[in-house]
This record gives sequence, structure tokens and C-alpha cells, in this order.
Amino acid sequence: MSERFIKIAALYLVFGAGLGMYMGMSQDFSLTPVHAHVLLAGWLTLAMAGVVYRAYPAAAGTRLAVAHFWLHNLGLPVFMAGLGLMVTGKATLEPVIAAGASAVLLGLVCLAINLWRRL
Repeated sequence: MSERFIKIAALYLVFGAGLGMYMGMSQDFSLTPVHAHVLLAGWLTLAMAGVVYRAYPAAAGTRLAVAHFWLHNLGLPVFMAGLGLMVTGKATLEPVIAAGASAVLLGLVCLAINLWRRL
């Protein structure tokens, strides 16, 4: 499970860095909140979870770890798409943003419960 977290974190890193490069080249920084969230909630949070699960394999082999992975990785793209559309004025998608963010948060709650039980 730790490998899955680290591999998908690397994808978020590339996407976030690419988005940052695009913003810099176009001089349009309206997607800065998306850039920051992708790098923090995608790259950093998932990479750290992968490292923690690698250090504590008993926590990695649980249903909570699987739930964390899927909730986080289904919720974050929804959250980022909604946020991106909202900050660029294309749509008002607070319910979509809330649903994606809630899924990410529930995934993080799974992580916290899992670590509390296994460490």
C-alpha cells in the first residue's frame, strides 16, 4: 500500500509543478489555490502517508488504509476541478468543492484512526 501512495503522490507532484510552470509562463496566477492544494494535499500529504505506511506496515495492511487511499484520490480531483472552475469564474461549484474536500477529509480521518490504532 505504501508504494501506491508514493507513486500517486509523484503524479500529483508532476501535475502541480506543471501547473505552476504554466501559470508562470502565461503570467496568469488565478489557479494558485489549485496549484497549492495539489502540491500540499496531493504530493506532500500522500507522500508522507506512503512513508508512514512504509515505516508501519501493520497500518498499511488495513481496510482503513485502502479507504484512505480511495477517498483521498477520488475526492482530491473533484475538489481541484471545482476549485479551478470557481476561481476562474467559470462556475459556482461550492457543493462540488465541498463534496471533494469532504472525501479528502474523510480519508485523512481514516489515516488518523488507523495510525492511532496501530502505533
